[in-house]
Amino acid sequence: MAGSLTPEQVLDYLTEVDYPADKDTLVDAARRVGAPDEVVRALRAIPPVDYDNGAEVVRSVRLDPAPERSASLAAEQARTAAPPRVAEHMRIPPEER
Repeated sequence: MAGSLTPEQVLDYLTEVDYPADKDTLVDAARRVGAPDEVVRALRAIPPVDYDNGAEVVRSVRLDPAPERSASLAAEQARTAAPPRVAEHMRIPPEER
């Protein structure tokens, strides 16, 4: 995941973009306005397609669904067995059940 990156943080650095835009255009635009490395890395990791709007960009960026959780809790949740279709960040570690 991309740490505690939120959709709003990504879009804040893409306000100058004219859509449709490709991945390289998005990365360049973010760099031009001084986006932090975390945002630039997240944009570099998206698929190389043309994006029609910011919503499409946000859907392609890997975001942490629970940014408030600690790294140790995230690791424990990743190791916790869960029924099918239970998202990792929704798993309850054994000692908390």
